[in-house]
Amino acid sequence: MIQENAATSIKEISLSPKPGKTYWKNSGREWREEFIYFLLVDRFHDDLDRKPITDSERSSGFGNSEQLQKICGGTLKGITNHLDYINDLGCTALWLSPVFENNPSSYHGYAIQNFLDIDPRFGTKQDLADLVDAAHALDIRVFMDIVLHHSGDNWSYPNDEKYYYNQGAIFPFGAWRYQQRPLPVEFRNPEIYSRKGQIRNFDTYPETRDGDFSTLKSFKNDTSPEALYVQQMLTKIHCYWIKETDIDGFRIDAVKHMGEDYISQFCSHVREFAYKLGKRNFFLFGELVGPEDMYNKYIGPKTSVVVEDKAIYFGLNSVLDFPLYHILADVIRGVSSPDKLIRRYESLRKNAMNRGEFGEFLVTFIDNHDQVGQVYKKRFGNNATENQVIAGIGFLLCALGTPCIYYGTEQGFDGSGDGDARVREAMFSLEDHSLNALNKSGKIYKEIAFIAAFRKQSPILKFGRMYMRELSDDGKNFHLPTFKKSLLAFSRVLYDQEIIVAYNSSLTDQDEEYVLVDPLLNAEESKFKFVYGQSGHISVLRNEEGNRHFIKLKLEPSQFVILSNGL
Repeated sequence: MIQENAATSIKEISLSPKPGKTYWKNSGREWREEFIYFLLVDRFHDDLDRKPITDSERSSGFGNSEQLQKICGGTLKGITNHLDYINDLGCTALWLSPVFENNPSSYHGYAIQNFLDIDPRFGTKQDLADLVDAAHALDIRVFMDIVLHHSGDNWSYPNDEKYYYNQGAIFPFGAWRYQQRPLPVEFRNPEIYSRKGQIRNFDTYPETRDGDFSTLKSFKNDTSPEALYVQQMLTKIHCYWIKETDIDGFRIDAVKHMGEDYISQFCSHVREFAYKLGKRNFFLFGELVGPEDMYNKYIGPKTSVVVEDKAIYFGLNSVLDFPLYHILADVIRGVSSPDKLIRRYESLRKNAMNRGEFGEFLVTFIDNHDQVGQVYKKRFGNNATENQVIAGIGFLLCALGTPCIYYGTEQGFDGSGDGDARVREAMFSLEDHSLNALNKSGKIYKEIAFIAAFRKQSPILKFGRMYMRELSDDGKNFHLPTFKKSLLAFSRVLYDQEIIVAYNSSLTDQDEEYVLVDPLLNAEESKFKFVYGQSGHISVLRNEEGNRHFIKLKLEPSQFVILSNGL
């Protein structure tokens, strides 16, 4: 059992392996095979014994605007008690929002005031260890969301005034907000914080590195001795949590706001510590909102990265694919032409050629808790039909990348409004203590579960090469799709097998198109079988010259299908 009297100083924590503990090794599954479920701990489930809504209707989640700006009551035990819901959806990994003790007004976890203990509103260190053990018993990995750039709103500037970044000026320290926080006690030192005021421009360096995220206080992220000291402490703290709870990976918040050296050194040391415990394939992925040319500065688990003529440590395994996120939802809803999506995958292909498997290893998503870039926040499910939601997640599951689903998407949550709270609904009722939204009978949940199960047993969808396919309405003139409401198709090819994935983005019109397939793998009159979305087989055709082989697809509005030549 874990002792609940938590440490208060970095000197009190030990990195020695727990006596008698055998640390979990996954069954050999690569992390690109995962299907990640991302949830906010406060919003998934509380400790109460509730029953799910069981009808087939989609849910809007629970909580009004006022309630969702406060703690709703979700706990680590609530997640443990309902891991079957995540497992049955087909997810193989669980990404938890930050669980360390937060400022009293914070529910989301990103305003940390104690890095050495779990927020008591979420549970205890033992609760986290129990959750990880229960997930491992189901062959589910668990990733923790961590914050290295800043702490919570644990101190103020003079007179509690708002200070803003101004040409790198360092401002005076005001006062600590709490008598015994932040922890560890080593963080109660004004000299380890940048003290340069709030960021105004999030795309300008060094402002975006040194400035505060609103009221959250930035640590020093430069090359000073104080910054190095903070980095060493944060590295030790997070190694401690691996040792204590057997966690399997970290999602690192706000990566672009920290230097490449820092991120790479942190990742390298954490990875090495995990190896010492016998934990292989410890997964480190980051939030990196910015141009794609930034990725190579931070990703590098296999190839040494060079920054300013200096070789540094191996870095992140992956980052979240924000460029895809900003494109895919609108293409699926038929409000944007697919040309940007096609260019996105062409860009990934080129990067894959330059960086090995880079293009395949980004964590892909279509919805999240921040909705970066949106003034009026809204989920993917807002103004989307059930079939569109299914197609959006189906696309992630079948295309390149490690797919990640945001909690509630599988129920059709459609939150929207001013601020973040409306896209962070509760999965349990805040009025009726007998109800939750963990409904396995809903159409969206069942269809995603089916596609995820097929992906789990399909090497082609996990490892195959990906090609956007040209289309034709006459079987002669082929071209990539260009219209907003049109058929979109791509192939995954693995050695001698091919899978075709296709989707009609129109809500009103059928679309009948010829779709190119690999002529070397698919002889004339050979068959493709529908795996999802339709039944039966279709034959491979060829043009008169014999150099183009294709199949003829006729899809209903917003129909999503998967076909295979290997069944």
